[in-house]
Amino acid sequence: MISLKGKNALVTGGSRGIGAAVCKMLAQAGASVGICYRSDKAAAEEVKAAVEAFGVTGVVLQGDLARDGVCADIFKQAIAVLGSIDIVVGNAGIWQRGPIHTMSPEDWRQTMSANLDSLYHTCHEAALHMKPAGAGKIILIASTAGQRGEANYSHYAASKGAAIAMTRSLASELGPDGINVNCVAPGWVLTDMTAGVFSDPKYLEQQAEAIPLKRIAMPEDVAGPVVFLASDLARHVQGAVINVNGGSVLC
Repeated sequence: MISLKGKNALVTGGSRGIGAAVCKMLAQAGASVGICYRSDKAAAEEVKAAVEAFGVTGVVLQGDLARDGVCADIFKQAIAVLGSIDIVVGNAGIWQRGPIHTMSPEDWRQTMSANLDSLYHTCHEAALHMKPAGAGKIILIASTAGQRGEANYSHYAASKGAAIAMTRSLASELGPDGINVNCVAPGWVLTDMTAGVFSDPKYLEQQAEAIPLKRIAMPEDVAGPVVFLASDLARHVQGAVINVNGGSVLC
């Protein structure tokens, strides 16, 4: 029922984990996809091959989105190949442990740069492109940490809480221009980002047991709601935060 045929998407942090799953599922629904990555070109090329296996166009786009001017150049490259950008998924980010009493200013700035500055640049360019078109979908990836906080990850939680506030602000601001802005907030997800913390099978089992659905999400569990929000089925959904956490956080 969901068809994105003829649509063009740009996914930041698209070379791995949730971003890679989003790229593939968007392509499966019929969208051509720009795959943004920062450092792992080989992984991005693998995602491109998977995207193009669905008969759509994939384009690999490299750059640090937190740096001024980089995101503008990435949008320019994507539009040169795809023609337009109808869907933007802001997924790029990092998750690093940082107890507040040992967190350095550099640690704080690194997380804010990767998680929040990149989001500003992404949304800025998306709005510049979508406002004249009078349509578009912007979907940000937040986290349950942005809703309830997370001990030893206050910088990460702060950045994700800001992403939720940004979603609601832009939903009000850009709605009159025909642009849907929404957010997906995952809980635990089995990705390379969480591989270290889940290397202990007992800890994995403990965390899964604490979730009402008794399982840790896979990246595809997050990609599904993103594709829904990118579709016309969600045309009247605005400023929403869709929780994908198996019931572990009920807002």
